[in-house]
Amino acid sequence: MHGFANPARFLRIARWLMPLCMGAGIFIALAALGWGLLFAPAERLQGETVRIVYLHVPSAWLGMAGWSGIAIASFTQLVWRHPLAGIAARACAVPGAVFTAICLVTGSLWGRPAWGTWWVWDGRLTSMLVLLFLYFGWIALAQASEASDGADSKAPAIFGLVGAINIPIIHYSVIWWNSQHQPPSITTGGSAMSGAFLWPLLIAMLGFTLLFAGVVLARMRAILAQQQAEARLRRKALAQGN
Repeated sequence: MHGFANPARFLRIARWLMPLCMGAGIFIALAALGWGLLFAPAERLQGETVRIVYLHVPSAWLGMAGWSGIAIASFTQLVWRHPLAGIAARACAVPGAVFTAICLVTGSLWGRPAWGTWWVWDGRLTSMLVLLFLYFGWIALAQASEASDGADSKAPAIFGLVGAINIPIIHYSVIWWNSQHQPPSITTGGSAMSGAFLWPLLIAMLGFTLLFAGVVLARMRAILAQQQAEARLRRKALAQGN
């Protein structure tokens, strides 16, 4: 892990890894969505509305994965003071929030024909909405820390770790409480879905995960470039002042 602490070394790797993840992710995600939307069969009870699953489930997964990335980066920043950890957390925040919002919107669209309502204060839906608010709070806190020249740099990291408590709540909410949301269809013990639905879903999750990784790497490169440009401007201003 510490081998990537050097920003120059990280940038050399990200320079080729970012477009690879981005390109492969876009291609695989579009292929999986095309498969699921055009060729996968309709579900016996839900009919055509089941096709939302190919966007809804990857979005839910990446919403939680984004905050998990923030939590891991926050722990790394606080314990090992890894120089890229805070940058990685910042890079995960916005795409994680976007996928969380997509999850909530697609879930609402799915819930209308399935449950007869756009929204219920179900454990899974409510905890996912809390996750979106956590993202908004973390982004605001990180921007405030950046505006104060990093004077409160530990605050976003601590918030990222505390907010991680919500991730297992989201995952187990359909098991812990009497939930209107269906229980997990894919577990470590197997899948309750037939192959006609499972394979395009798994491929969609792979594609969107690669796309997410590419976006995070692109954002990390942009943040590093911004920091380097600001450092050069400060050195130039100091030289002119002397």
